Amino acid sequence: MEEIIKKADVLIEAMPYIRRFRGKTVVIKYGGSVMMNANMRKGILEDIAFLSYVGIKPVIVHGGGPFISEKIKEQGNQPAFVDGLRVTDEETIAVVEDVLTAVNRTLVEGLESFAVKAVGYNPEEDHLIRAEKIKTKVDIGYVGRPVSIADQVITEQLKQGFVPVIFSLGMGNDEKVYNINADEVAAKIAEALKAEKLVLLTDVTGIMRNKDKEDSVIPSLRVNDVRALIEEGIIVSGMIPKAKAGIEAAGAGVKKVHIINARTSHSLLLEIFTDKGIGTEIVE
Repeated sequence: MEEIIKKADVLIEAMPYIRRFRGKTVVIKYGGSVMMNANMRKGILEDIAFLSYVGIKPVIVHGGGPFISEKIKEQGNQPAFVDGLRVTDEETIAVVEDVLTAVNRTLVEGLESFAVKAVGYNPEEDHLIRAEKIKTKVDIGYVGRPVSIADQVITEQLKQGFVPVIFSLGMGNDEKVYNINADEVAAKIAEALKAEKLVLLTDVTGIMRNKDKEDSVIPSLRVNDVRALIEEGIIVSGMIPKAKAGIEAAGAGVKKVHIINARTSHSLLLEIFTDKGIGTEIVE
């Protein structure tokens, strides 16, 4: 009986959050190494299904970096990066598009297995994301940043009860396809949709003062604090694009940005529906 009562207590704790966020849009960026574990992937999609069931409107933005690197190696080449950006020539952009299309299909089918209506988007074919080429000292090919989002397309699908699943490619004015960092795409979409939340799923606990100590996670930060931590070298490596995405989204009106560890079971639900949460939140 005690165990049953504890379960009821969990539901009661979640109730005010369900009431507060019902009908609101939550953009979820999903990518990185956690995508490669089928059990973890199922758990994340189950959480997203739960959000949909209780009336929250999830939008998924995904990358597929590990799968892309794996495919490039299978073809006898080595993935190349400059300042954390994938060098993307014509051969590589074709691999990127093929891999992201396959990942997109897997995520849509996974959501449908939980009886969720989901729709996949190829930003190139659907003209969903306009991009511009990133200019660097060394030309890294078809790598861009998001410039604008056709948000009305996404909004219409949300009205019809669908969960949009979008991958991080964009079309330039030159009609070329550009590979874009999925954190940046998620932030731009959250801004365009005036989302309640942007959730960035990663494989670490959140922003930490000491990357070697899990208990050093910082539970809440303001935008200016995040900028300072980047300048101080506390935020480094793969956390930088996530932190910058958080700065952009929060600065553009998204109420909260969450950076959480997707390896933690039901991390999405714990962050959104409990009093303490489990990661780092960024607010304006």
